[in-house]
Amino acid sequence: MLSLRILQGVVNLNPTQSGLPGTSQLQSLINGVAFWGLLAALAGLIIGAGTWALGAHSNNYQHSATGRRAVLVSIAAVLIIGAAPAILNFFFKTGEGF
Repeated sequence: MLSLRILQGVVNLNPTQSGLPGTSQLQSLINGVAFWGLLAALAGLIIGAGTWALGAHSNNYQHSATGRRAVLVSIAAVLIIGAAPAILNFFFKTGEGF
């Protein structure tokens, strides 16, 4: 119990943008990668929807199922990319409460 009190006073964490040089370039790089991810998800959504439609039209179950899976995965990818900052901030704030 005593060692826990000692550690609480010594160790702290305060993320800041001015902590290291190059932070703005790294943020710009991450924003670019997120944009590429959104473009890839858009391409997957369009190709998957086309595959799904052609598979359904030609009564090809395999192509229809593959297209449907591509559409769902693309939607999930967009959701995760868009929600990533909020998810990280939520868990960081939750972790600070401990």
